[in-house]
Amino acid sequence: MKATVLGAAKEVGRSAFLIDADGTRLLLDYGVLLKREPLFPMHVKPKDISAVVITHAHLDHSGFAPSLFLSKGVTAYATQPTLELASLLIEDMIKISGFYLPFEYVDLIAMLNSSKGIAYREKFSVNGVDVTLHESGHIVGGATIVVEQGGKRIFYTGDINKRGSKMQRNADLDIGEIDLVITESTYSMEEHQPREESESELVHFANEVVERRGILFVPAFSVERAQEIACVLRDANFKHKVVMDGMALKANRIISKHPSFLKNPELFSKAINEAEWISGWSERRKVLKEQCVIISPAGMLVGGAGVFYLQQIAKNEKNGIAMVSYQGEGTPGRALLENRVAVIEGKVRKVKAEIQKFEFSGHSGRSDLFDMLSKIKGNPKVLTVHGDGDACIKFAEEINEKFGFDAYAPNAGETITV
Repeated sequence: MKATVLGAAKEVGRSAFLIDADGTRLLLDYGVLLKREPLFPMHVKPKDISAVVITHAHLDHSGFAPSLFLSKGVTAYATQPTLELASLLIEDMIKISGFYLPFEYVDLIAMLNSSKGIAYREKFSVNGVDVTLHESGHIVGGATIVVEQGGKRIFYTGDINKRGSKMQRNADLDIGEIDLVITESTYSMEEHQPREESESELVHFANEVVERRGILFVPAFSVERAQEIACVLRDANFKHKVVMDGMALKANRIISKHPSFLKNPELFSKAINEAEWISGWSERRKVLKEQCVIISPAGMLVGGAGVFYLQQIAKNEKNGIAMVSYQGEGTPGRALLENRVAVIEGKVRKVKAEIQKFEFSGHSGRSDLFDMLSKIKGNPKVLTVHGDGDACIKFAEEINEKFGFDAYAPNAGETITV
């Protein structure tokens, strides 16, 4: 089998890997890199592809997949929650796009009409090439992929969280002997704070803010992070009002349909059903008059209802802002975190509300990535991808030293044979 790197080479975003197994060509992910203008993976002709297998719904893994469905012939495989959540995110990207996308809503519909929902560990075959999805622990429906053909086996991590979360079970690493590992390297140079500590600190801050008669605003990614925060508060028996708004509500409905993909469906159900769901501007304004926690996208404050809440909550030092999502360079969220400023009434102003950052990453940290690799059987080649350039290179060197594996940080366009 041959694996060609089409994206996520020494960068985080536009993940795409082409597997060629005796002429059957499978695309593993086909994502975008969202900057001021989106960047796409290297081009492949849809007529040359047998199928696309999507690890999870985040746009850097799923967002360019509709471009493969301008004509018929390709099938998309993913878990059912991934297909539905990816559709939600891609539709939103199309809707708010102030930039050129080489596909339209009709192509997203074509993709969904040509898709098949797959269960974890349900081996399926594409022209004699076997594919299995395993639980990744990253987000609802998230998967790693094992591809097998002719006695050779490739393992692609997508985004993986070995420890899981309040919502996700641990990653399933019972995958047998492997000949090639394609691993994410996002936090290969960093350790994460233990999740229990992050959760405890967030609950403490939430109580502190509400008990001083303030409002705590939590800008959070609509898929997974918003629900995770609601679950953390519910699990801690948080006594005050919790409000959810924006696209997180659509994600709530999708996730609710798939309880078997959750670690604790009962906790999730209580968390989102006991929260107040905001359905319009009058409710938004009303909720700002009482002490509560407001969870609302966008996670990086680029748009959505979150921008309205920020502008209202920023003006009062009694209020708090809990940053629980990754903040990309050049985003309003990064400016808020680093410089304590926000655009309010058309001007850049200092934010009076108390701002705190909490570690809620959905990725494995450094020691967990090494632990994952230590559990892999065989003597695989390893490609380090989906991290910044230095991280991918250094991670590959360390894997080689630690395990003796032939590890390498590939460039876009490179092909590896096993």
